[in-house]
Amino acid sequence: MMKKILILSLSVLLLSSYSCFPGSSENGIKFQDITFSQALAQAKKDHKFIFMNVYAVWCAPCTNLKKTTFKSDKVGSVFNKNFINISVDAEKGEGIELAKKYEVTAHPLMLVINAEGKVEKRILGYLSDNQLLREVNGYLKN
Repeated sequence: MMKKILILSLSVLLLSSYSCFPGSSENGIKFQDITFSQALAQAKKDHKFIFMNVYAVWCAPCTNLKKTTFKSDKVGSVFNKNFINISVDAEKGEGIELAKKYEVTAHPLMLVINAEGKVEKRILGYLSDNQLLREVNGYLKN
């Protein structure tokens, strides 16, 4: 009997930990690997806003957002349906120019940007999933 319980416990542990490995299905916001100009074109085509997460690799609150809020099922379902989601390192590549253009002076900074490239909303700092959903509520399609 003890052996069966042990085997069952190990099986459950292994199956539950499987979702933590890269390549397994992840929930939350699906950030697209596209340029900003591609995001603008997609926003125009789909009649959506862009949600741009601007981060720095050394920023602890930025890392926490990625590990918690951005992984939330309810945040993911809302953002994946309503926004073109991109995440930009403010200190590398295209992110350097975007950080200048949008006057990024602190991290984490999340921007809601319209299809013409104008910032509609600036959201600064770490937010829980419910706080983030409240912040973007006015930009959601019904």
